[in-house]
Amino acid sequence: MIGIYDYTVWLTYLSLLSASAGIFVSLSGDGRPFLGAFFLLFCGLCDAFDGKVASMKKDRTDLGRHYGIQIDSLSDLVAFGILPASIGASLFRSSDYFGELFEVGDKSWYCILLKTLMFAVLLAYILAALIRLAYFNVTEEERQKTETGRRAFYTGLPVTSASLVFPMILLVIHLVSADLTVLYFSVMLFMAAAFLVKIQIKKPGLRGVLLMVGIGAVEFLLIVLFRYLLRIM
Repeated sequence: MIGIYDYTVWLTYLSLLSASAGIFVSLSGDGRPFLGAFFLLFCGLCDAFDGKVASMKKDRTDLGRHYGIQIDSLSDLVAFGILPASIGASLFRSSDYFGELFEVGDKSWYCILLKTLMFAVLLAYILAALIRLAYFNVTEEERQKTETGRRAFYTGLPVTSASLVFPMILLVIHLVSADLTVLYFSVMLFMAAAFLVKIQIKKPGLRGVLLMVGIGAVEFLLIVLFRYLLRIM
């Protein structure tokens, strides 16, 4: 059986499964963007530690290392590229204002234009994430030919930042009780550009990773509290 199945890739596989489930959940019914955010946050948690776990294996082969690089980026494309786009489409469909554009038979030029713009933003975001990840793969393999250890800087905004940014946007949308769907799509455009800008961003150490995990945990709890628990009580 082809593939690698030891503990070095378990978190990556879990991230992919979570992302796939999040896509299905987000796009089900009339749209469930907040449920999709839970899966996105879990993907971010898996990504925070998959590299640390993989580095624990001392006798890791070249095949295992290169496989890990490829499978991590493939999973990240789904988790932090397609899933946030699916959440955006779900938010658009569940919007009080924009949701009407999905009604069958509405073919006015205004509705067609808005739908086209929406899908253009979603596609641009996914394409930018793909380009960013492919560039990382190529440059990382080239770097490993001459250097050892982990890289100190990222080039461009890491796509994994989506796991914290978009749940935060959803929280803002819920707390202000306003239809800020345009805000979500505006942030998507900004992040798509940031993925491709040739800037150096210092790679976080363990303390930085734990801080981001803490932020993600707070976002998770706030979404549960404000979106679901307080609504029930």
